[in-house]
Amino acid sequence: MKGLRILHAVRSDGFAGVERHVSTLATAQSAAGHEVAVIGGNAGAMRAALADSSIRFQSAATVLQVARSIDALGGSDILHVHMTAAEIAAVAAIRRWNVRAVTTRHFGGTRGSSTGARLFAPLIRARLAGQIAISRHVARLVDGPSTVVHPGVTSRQDGLRATDRTRSALVAQRLEPEKNTDVALRAFAASGLPTQGWSLDVAGSGSQLASLQELARRLGVDDNVRFLGHRSDVASLMDHAGILIAPCAVEGLGLTVLEAMAAGLPVVAAAAGGHLETVAGAPSAALFTPHDASEAGELLGALAHDGRRRDAYARELQSIQRTSFTLQAQVRATDAVYRSVL
Repeated sequence: MKGLRILHAVRSDGFAGVERHVSTLATAQSAAGHEVAVIGGNAGAMRAALADSSIRFQSAATVLQVARSIDALGGSDILHVHMTAAEIAAVAAIRRWNVRAVTTRHFGGTRGSSTGARLFAPLIRARLAGQIAISRHVARLVDGPSTVVHPGVTSRQDGLRATDRTRSALVAQRLEPEKNTDVALRAFAASGLPTQGWSLDVAGSGSQLASLQELARRLGVDDNVRFLGHRSDVASLMDHAGILIAPCAVEGLGLTVLEAMAAGLPVVAAAAGGHLETVAGAPSAALFTPHDASEAGELLGALAHDGRRRDAYARELQSIQRTSFTLQAQVRATDAVYRSVL
């Protein structure tokens, strides 16, 4: 089948979950024979993540810059936009050259958090040819019909056994209120693991860093909690950690959880959002009531004390990733959406 000319656009100068989604999908699409370009995202991080040098890239931190970059990189078969700001930029570009536009909805909720974005919403819906949701959870909450295409990650070799991993729990996410990192700290304190030689590694940066450091002190676990800041080697951290804690109760799907599954790392997760489409598929799923740090702590402690259970659970999660959340499946499903609107 003939390859397509695909242009991804996101209004961003950062590099978090959405930007990782874009770079991963763009690289996989290029490997599948498509001609791909990307607009937006932190220049250094995005260029590093776009492993294929044939993928063209332009930075764009404002809606106007996205619109201008879309015009500069025009001539694509598909304009694939991510987040409302890029949708707004696309509306103007679509008027100037003939292209079909598809959007991916990464978060649950109606389009736009500002008055301006809500005013643009009817025009956006009229101009977009297709809409993808990253999970059934997101599809239920967004405006307009969506095709669910789960993100995928690279499948990996079997990970280390529990006995060969460090006595550490890992949290890897932005340190922002909606991510509920405080629940992970409280769960770690409630688990009793700090007195048994376990540590909690927090990889990520954000506005809550100081308050989380203070919370660790108040909980009396600051000597066992390491705030690692933003890390580009999260995959390596997952290779050696004992357990991943995923406390966010509003996760659209959770790339970090998928990467942990691929690495054979057991996951303790909030029973909400996209976790119900990933972790919940495992017979041994370690899911806790959202925001319930006590219940999370019990699950965390039980897993930490049973290496055989952790190994069995890790195998279940890895099997789910390998069969249901691969990059190849994501590329095929996304391609089907593209061709349905052309």
